[in-house]
Amino acid sequence: MINKVIPVKEAVEKIPDGATIMFGGFMGCGNAHRLIGELAGSGKGGFTIISNDASMPGGPIGDEHYGIAKLIHNRQVKKLIATHVGLNPEVAAQEQAGELELVLIPQGSFAEMIRAGGAGLGGVLTPTGVGTLVEENPYAEGRVAVDGRDYLLMKPLTADIAIIAGYYVDKIGNVWYKGTMRNFSAVMATAADVVIAEAAHIVEVGDIVPENVMTSSIFVDYVVPGLGGA
Repeated sequence: MINKVIPVKEAVEKIPDGATIMFGGFMGCGNAHRLIGELAGSGKGGFTIISNDASMPGGPIGDEHYGIAKLIHNRQVKKLIATHVGLNPEVAAQEQAGELELVLIPQGSFAEMIRAGGAGLGGVLTPTGVGTLVEENPYAEGRVAVDGRDYLLMKPLTADIAIIAGYYVDKIGNVWYKGTMRNFSAVMATAADVVIAEAAHIVEVGDIVPENVMTSSIFVDYVVPGLGGA
């Protein structure tokens, strides 16, 4: 068995400028906070971020900018693909200034497009957005009629890197999520070339019983210790 645990700094070194990165989390909860903090101070940028949202200026751990809001604030993000951004006013300001490209996707479609990317499917058919501005989305390929009903064909979403966070992660990368940490992380782990899992607690192989594994080690390339400690 290969021990996949590496220091956070080494993990950030593996993320190139201009990478497309998926971040698990919802309003910052479930973000890989330690890794994001290191990435925010790395000087790297030009990222395309795929995330449910842009988090928010402040959060429960006392940071001035919570979760991926650090990367937005530092102007390390050139493109954001998300479902809502209203809690982070810096997104609107940067978009209006021409500093950030923003693509909004309905949340259910967003989750299914990532799932499709991980499964190698050609897209998702959904009735959501038919007859609305969603049809002008760059990831919408037009209408498809099935049994007399119109659907939008939405492209799959994939990334160079997925950064997820688990509560217990063993040394070969099996992940157990606590509560809502699971959110988008489980599907994102299937849809990226490289997956980095930040662990609140790193445990020995076998400490997570097989039926409790939520993301299998086969999807995880690296494990880093998180704010919860190793």
